[in-house]
Amino acid sequence: MLKNWLHIFLFHVKNNKLFTILNILGLSIGIAGLIFAILYWNDEKSYDDWNPNKDTIFLLVNQVDENIFWTSGSAAVGSNLIKKTDEVISYCYLDGDYVNDIIRFKSKKVQSDKILFAQKNFFEFFPFEFVSGNKNTALPDENSICLSVELAMQLFGNESALNKEVTFRDKKMRVRGVYKINNNASYQPSCVVNFMDTRIKEHIDQWGNYQFVLLMKVKNSNSKNQILKKIEELYYDNMTVRFAKQRGISTDEFIEKYGATKVSLEPLSEVRLHTKTNGLAEGKGNYQFLIIMMGLSILILCLSIFNYINMATATAMKRAKEVGVRKVLGASKKNIVIQFIFETIIIVSFSMLLSLVIVELTLPFYNSFLDKNINIQFQQIFIQLVIVFIGILFTAGVSPSLYVANFEVLKVLKGNFNRSKAGVWLRNGMLILQFAIATFFIVGSYIVYQQIDYMNTKDLGFKGDQILNISYRNIGGDGITNKIRFDKYITIKNELLKIKGVKKVAGGAFKFGSGAPTTIDYTYKDISISGNNIPVDFGMLEMMQIKMVQGRYFDSKYAQDTINTMLINETALKMLNEPNPIGKKVDWDGKETIIVGVVKDFNLGNPSEEIPPMSFFHFKTIPWFIATLNNIYVDVEAETMEQTLTDIEHFWQMKVDSNYPFSYDFVDKEYKRSYRSFVKQKNLFTALNVIVILIALFGLFALATYSIQSRMKEIAIRKTLGAETNTLLKTLSKQYVVFCVIGFLIALFPTYYLLNLWLEDFAYRIEIPLTSFIVGFVSLLALTLLVVLSRAFVATKVDVLKYLKYE
Repeated sequence: MLKNWLHIFLFHVKNNKLFTILNILGLSIGIAGLIFAILYWNDEKSYDDWNPNKDTIFLLVNQVDENIFWTSGSAAVGSNLIKKTDEVISYCYLDGDYVNDIIRFKSKKVQSDKILFAQKNFFEFFPFEFVSGNKNTALPDENSICLSVELAMQLFGNESALNKEVTFRDKKMRVRGVYKINNNASYQPSCVVNFMDTRIKEHIDQWGNYQFVLLMKVKNSNSKNQILKKIEELYYDNMTVRFAKQRGISTDEFIEKYGATKVSLEPLSEVRLHTKTNGLAEGKGNYQFLIIMMGLSILILCLSIFNYINMATATAMKRAKEVGVRKVLGASKKNIVIQFIFETIIIVSFSMLLSLVIVELTLPFYNSFLDKNINIQFQQIFIQLVIVFIGILFTAGVSPSLYVANFEVLKVLKGNFNRSKAGVWLRNGMLILQFAIATFFIVGSYIVYQQIDYMNTKDLGFKGDQILNISYRNIGGDGITNKIRFDKYITIKNELLKIKGVKKVAGGAFKFGSGAPTTIDYTYKDISISGNNIPVDFGMLEMMQIKMVQGRYFDSKYAQDTINTMLINETALKMLNEPNPIGKKVDWDGKETIIVGVVKDFNLGNPSEEIPPMSFFHFKTIPWFIATLNNIYVDVEAETMEQTLTDIEHFWQMKVDSNYPFSYDFVDKEYKRSYRSFVKQKNLFTALNVIVILIALFGLFALATYSIQSRMKEIAIRKTLGAETNTLLKTLSKQYVVFCVIGFLIALFPTYYLLNLWLEDFAYRIEIPLTSFIVGFVSLLALTLLVVLSRAFVATKVDVLKYLKYE
């Protein structure tokens, strides 16, 4: 029986090569898209999934403003909390980001940008597999270091790294362990150093100093609310009460004016995709992008399945008599259904194999697009592929099979099948849905492009053309005072100004696209503002062409500008509710500071976010500000750019930092990378739009071809009676134009709603223009007419006698 079915299937494939190829190609593209989305989904969902404690380890998140959440917190919380409740088993402080530095072994040196400072129990929270050493005693003191297998290989080759002595920041350190990095962990350090215990002790009484990430291991994940209550009590006793006392007001008045300190706990298992913060060292996953990608891939697969069903029901007419004869000879409806499902299994199987080939060939480009290193591991996606296979088989196979099996014997044997409306309604309905899906992608692609273009062309409030941002390693250490740091910076600045082609030089403790290094509250007439503090040098704001609204820039002619003055931006001015802020005094962290200028709002962080209140200070105003200097900005002549860059690099490696490669970027390019995730969404939509249009055109081409072929006798008669080509073209294409209009109208509301939902993530966004729907409709109609009229025109050129000679 199976052999017979296979022969019949191959016979029909041979006679319907075009339809079969289009079917397989459409399904393959749809399945490949879904496999790509599944691979991305699995990779993001697997972060920290390997960790046996993922549900009992919590990250303490501090809310410092209405919409600002930090992973960093106070050094005092951990030790005080563990005394206050027995629900917390242990805690671990660590840096939220990696350190870029050099590790030396004898004459060999290796630079790594993934060095992590953590407490001694780090490997209790991230239990990486140790190939040598004991993870429980791997970081007993600040003279200990643990290396990843990769870094140990770079330093020691095939020799054992255990107990070897390396040098890090002029400090001798002993290797206590070597571990394997898990590529799906929130921390993937090349090495771990226990500098954190000492730093925590130094800041143990500084409740308001948020510097350190705090992870805590709890007995029971259900005790989260109980632990939160204890933390809030600690914050109330040590911050709210103390700050209220300093201001000479009651705690109730303090809370009413400034609000209570808010905290939350996030399980490690959810931090990657669902944290309110910017994430841990390996960053925050883009959950919205993940959902969009999964949703769009499913939509494309649905489009492919609609194509299959359309073509399957259309070609069923050719097999109507076959089914009728088989029924007369005793074949049951069940037998016919199984036969057609068998044929669908063959097509879907071949399509899935082809889709895997497509995925394997294009995976490098996909990884480049996502900045990932995803591999196909069949043992991980096998079950998901089986589910996809069964889902496609059920939706694409059962419906056409039942449709064919329900043919009425007498009708099909008399040749009256074409008068049945069931198949026509099913195909037309599917075609309308295809038009609706295509409308969503065409309009969506246009709107996404418009939004990203708006972000690209929006006035950001600064000019970064021809300005270099040089990464500056401002490392401290024993005997390195703030004065020494500042004098070193001034020396570098003066030497850079001597280089031909350098027009201006200024340091800044910030990075365009990343935001400010610190946020500290300041008050004015009982108004509290959580300002992003931006230490700068003289001339920094002028170099970036940041405009002044009121007052003046910092100027070296005014001695007070290095003592107690500040600038604010327009957003901060609105919050102050003070029309004439120049000369007004504010309380900045207990220091009386005078406002001397208001700068126009400009985008420092991601352009999709609202501009926060900003406060600007000269580096000398607060002693520790100079320690935050990490970028030196240089305005360079465009005509001599290449030679000037060469001279700067030579100077930097000879006089500033010979141990590290010279690292720079252009401010405008650097800033654009801050919203590259949205650019990726634009590129994704564009790519998927092309795929959707191709699949829709495949289906339309096949369906139009079949529909017109079934009307060839009618066309021949019309031509015999004198019908002109234009009239025939109009008659043959009219129904497809109607379907196009109906599909477009069906898609209008869902498209508007979903894209408006996407635009809500942007603080500065476009309004969905009417032109986007006009462009979408015109594009869809043009493509429809192009396909249908091309097939119809060929049909009108047929030999009339071929179809009428037996009439």
